[in-house]
Parts: sequence; C-alpha cells; structure tokens
Amino acid sequence: MKKIVQKFLIYSMGYFYLVAGVNHFVTPDFYLPLIPPFFSHPELINILSGVAEVLLGLGVLYLPTRKRAAWGIFGLLICFIPSHVYFIQIGSCIEGGLCAPEWLGWVRLLVFHPILLYWAFWVSKHQVINKEN
Repeated sequence: MKKIVQKFLIYSMGYFYLVAGVNHFVTPDFYLPLIPPFFSHPELINILSGVAEVLLGLGVLYLPTRKRAAWGIFGLLICFIPSHVYFIQIGSCIEGGLCAPEWLGWVRLLVFHPILLYWAFWVSKHQVINKEN
C-alpha cells in the first residue's frame, strides 16, 4: 500500500505541473495580472514559467530525471513567492479576473505553498520505485 501512495504522490505531482504549465499558454490572461509590476516583460515570464512547469512536470514522470526535476519545482516555487505576496498586496482581487477573500491569499502563501514545497522535497527523496511493487 505504501508504494501505491508513493506512486500516486509522484505521478500526480508530474501531471499537476504539466497541466499547470500548459495552462500558462491556454489562459495567459489569468497569470499575467499576478506578475508583480516591478518585473519587466510579464509575457516572457509567463511563457518561461509555463515551459519550466511543463518540462519539470515531465521530468518528475521520468525516473532518471525525477530528483533534479523535483528540486527544479522546489526552486520554481520559491520564485513564485513574490507573485503570492503581490496578490495579497493588491487585496487578493484582480480587476476582471481572480478575486478571493484576502484571508485566502494568506492561506495560499502560508499553508498551500509550503505544502507544495514539501511535496517537491518529498518527491526528490523518493525518486526510486521498483517496477515489481
């Protein structure tokens, strides 16, 4: 049973970031307003984030690159922190876009984001799964 849970956590991480990365290209208007204005070239940042998420998600799915990809996701999540802080600073509401209660922005930053960081760390330490299990 333990191996089944491990496989689920590893493969769901890969698919999660693969889908999230593709979403940067499908709905860029969702992501662009979340990029703080002190960063130049938000369109490029969105594209690079999407490409990184797709490649790292695929990397998690492939055993030889799993550990490095998980650490890449960890680093990418660190890079996303300014976006979460900016979302809170603007009142957790983007005109014509995502609006949430401000407390939800804090939960996203202080609860959900650390869970994602731990998930990436965990996957980096559990990269090997025997085929017979």
